[in-house]
Amino acid sequence: MKGKHAGKGPLRKMPYEKPDPSKPKDERHRPAKKEAKKQQRPTIPFIPEEDRILLVGEGDFSFAKSIVEHHGCCDITATCYDGQTELFEKYKPQAEEHIKYLEDEGQTVLYNIDATKLSENKTLSKSGLFNHILFNFPHVGGKSTDVNRQVRFNQELLVKFFGAAKKLLALDGTIVVTLFEGEPYTLWNIRDLARHSELEVQRSFKFQASAYPGYSHARTLGNIEGGGGWKGEDRESRSYVFQKQKEYKGSKSPFAAKMAAEQKRKKAEETDSSDEDD
Repeated sequence: MKGKHAGKGPLRKMPYEKPDPSKPKDERHRPAKKEAKKQQRPTIPFIPEEDRILLVGEGDFSFAKSIVEHHGCCDITATCYDGQTELFEKYKPQAEEHIKYLEDEGQTVLYNIDATKLSENKTLSKSGLFNHILFNFPHVGGKSTDVNRQVRFNQELLVKFFGAAKKLLALDGTIVVTLFEGEPYTLWNIRDLARHSELEVQRSFKFQASAYPGYSHARTLGNIEGGGGWKGEDRESRSYVFQKQKEYKGSKSPFAAKMAAEQKRKKAEETDSSDEDD
């Protein structure tokens, strides 16, 4: 009777691999670990070519400049709390350079804009609704050295901001707030503050400053004389995306559907490009 391997040639023995005696017994025959996952693709919470975007609380306007120059945003209104003279002095010389670039590109720059009173500003209220309102790293500044008071001051800032921003937000638009990870920022309970303001959390994602070339975190007090080693853009941060509460629950908002389609298209383009490179 023929064996089941008959006609298929001689059996080949796998080469014997001698165990490494320097490794613990339970690791000697363990398969090699897979390569670490590639760095997560950054999430961009807007569609540059289509959306009207309002930036609140800009420092030296490096973020505004970056999304115009590197992401192709073409309908930006960038605002700051300071007046022009104070701003240029606090962030000298970069603020003036960034603002000149924005204005040369046809974007709108507004000074003396209080984030808690956005809807009371005539220029903003008459300009139409925005698809996205972004507030990066909101903070009241050093009003108190007491942690609890500082937390409360910042919570009040966010609640008033949410209330004012809602009035300028398109029906399917979003409000995006970016905060540093960890305490005291987690003590602000931003999700609860948004719900209190009749907003619902759409999602949150890791903020990657590297996605915005030229962006640097600007301190509320201005530039540090002599530079300094503290760089906010290097800290772990998270962006929270909020939308107006809907009567229908569980359904995807028009913006979320649009974003998903756009990200799918970009991913396909990147795949095609990498195939061509190979």
